Amino acid sequence: MNRKAFDRINYGLFLVGAALDGRFQGCVVNSLHQVTSTNPIKFSLTLSKSNETFKAVEAAGSFAATVLSKDTPKERIDLFGYKSGRVVDKFEGLPVETDGAGNPYLRDYALSRISCRIVEKLDLGNYMLYIAEVTEAEVLGDGPALTVDDYKNGGGATPAAATVYRTLEPNVGWRCTICGYVAERETLPDGYQCPICRANRDKFVKV
Repeated sequence: MNRKAFDRINYGLFLVGAALDGRFQGCVVNSLHQVTSTNPIKFSLTLSKSNETFKAVEAAGSFAATVLSKDTPKERIDLFGYKSGRVVDKFEGLPVETDGAGNPYLRDYALSRISCRIVEKLDLGNYMLYIAEVTEAEVLGDGPALTVDDYKNGGGATPAAATVYRTLEPNVGWRCTICGYVAERETLPDGYQCPICRANRDKFVKV
């Protein structure tokens, strides 16, 4: 199977946030899609079970998502797309707001906000697919939305701890099943440890 076939599909990029035990978690995804246009309006969302954001969404039963603007800085994508919520508070120092369910979102570099309540879910193994009804929706800005192609064409490389799906992940490498770090190399040497969470080599899977 040639995974480069998936690179022919472009995706929007979204910042998804939820609250867990009083702490805000969030990640950048390209897996948010509107699936119905009549009331109740529904969206689908897929999250990796290795993400802290997944745990927060599971606990909250809801989430807030913002449509990222094309001028979103690479640093914002790197922070929410490639760093683990286990080792860094991604919202620290940022002008965070919350929706009616207490889920966090950022207005800057966002075109709109969509808050949803989960009504169905499907276990996909390493991932969870959610079907959620829209509870709040708000326009936050104007201009074009950021896509995966925009990010990659702007020079965005694959940072270490990738959580964004498919087209931003390397085609060759090893993923830590504990924190999501991706080692972009053909093999892992004996005694190798994850530089993020210090997990041993046997906690890595081929991607």
